Amino acid sequence: MTTHTMQSPMPQHGGSHPPPSHKAAPVRIMAVLLLLLAAALVFVVVRKQAPTQLSQPAQTQVNQPRTVVARGDLASDETSTIALFSNASPSVVHVTSLELRRSRRSLNITEIPQGTGSGFIWDKEGHIVTNFHVIKDGGGAEVTLHDNTVWKARIVGRAPDKDLAILKIEAPIETLSPLAIGSSSNLQVGQKVFAIGNPFGLDQTLTTGVISGLGREIQSVTRRPIQGVIQTDAAINPGNSGGPLLDSAGRLIGVNTAIYSTSGAYAGIGFAVPVDTINRIVPQLVANGEVTRPGLGVQIGTDHLAARAGVQGVIVWEVPEDTAAGAAGLVGVRHDRGGRWLLGDVIIAVDNQPVRTEKDLFRGLDNHEVGDTVVLRLNRQGEERDVNVQLQPLN
Repeated sequence: MTTHTMQSPMPQHGGSHPPPSHKAAPVRIMAVLLLLLAAALVFVVVRKQAPTQLSQPAQTQVNQPRTVVARGDLASDETSTIALFSNASPSVVHVTSLELRRSRRSLNITEIPQGTGSGFIWDKEGHIVTNFHVIKDGGGAEVTLHDNTVWKARIVGRAPDKDLAILKIEAPIETLSPLAIGSSSNLQVGQKVFAIGNPFGLDQTLTTGVISGLGREIQSVTRRPIQGVIQTDAAINPGNSGGPLLDSAGRLIGVNTAIYSTSGAYAGIGFAVPVDTINRIVPQLVANGEVTRPGLGVQIGTDHLAARAGVQGVIVWEVPEDTAAGAAGLVGVRHDRGGRWLLGDVIIAVDNQPVRTEKDLFRGLDNHEVGDTVVLRLNRQGEERDVNVQLQPLN
């Protein structure tokens, strides 16, 4: 079989060119493929780098150094509170009440902690003010100062009617920093207050709030009313008792003494004995160990006896002859021949202020000093009369 080979026709246009080489075509194809591969690689690299480049500004932002806020950049009320605590806290102490007990086996006497509270330094002589109920169950106490040194304290004065007590320690004078004394006569509701103490054993705790009310009244451990009490919403918890309540200038305006709570924990209502009362009583406790209270010198009947007798007022139960009331002619309860008791005088007013209960009578007398004269309105067998009585000292 004969095979015919086809020959390419010669070009028709003028001039002559060598025929293309069959070996050059694969080389060109390979070059094109390499170029395409290189372009593809570049595209992939750019795609991979693009997210990193886009997120770079955010990463730079995150890694920028944080600005440190200097103390001077704090708000003015914050800096003043910090300064107040720094200045006042060295004056606040921790009080531990101690009771002496004898061991049955060794017969040794040991001191057993009975309770804790707070207090504050009154003067450079080492007198410490605290609440009476903080130390009432102990025969002695220990005082821990701001520098954590512990000092034995002796009880030099008690005023249970005002829930106040005075301790004394023999610490170096340079460790004693008394508080500045303010006034409670010009306080206003809404005024800022600051309480420093040791709630739950936590050393030197500051709580803040405002005066919520003035002229409140609470009952002391002796059941006598404490008048003019300051009400505050500054947190006062167990352990704050005896600590100071301060105004925004760091001056003492009260002694934290009680809370109103059904659970025993702070519930938003705290009370402080006003500083004007403290300033009147503490010097007497320091000098004499007790407060000289003004009184009538009579023994009064309880409220339920007056209720049983159907009278509104305070029954004069007994009148010793050598008392101010005896000199004024007051008459107490007496018995008839059948042994039944007969009412004498019933106090129904002090200085024109009605008296219906014991507390009303105490309020009227607490506003006076020994030697003052008060006007008593008496009811004796249905007849009323006014009597002047000069108050005598009662211990």
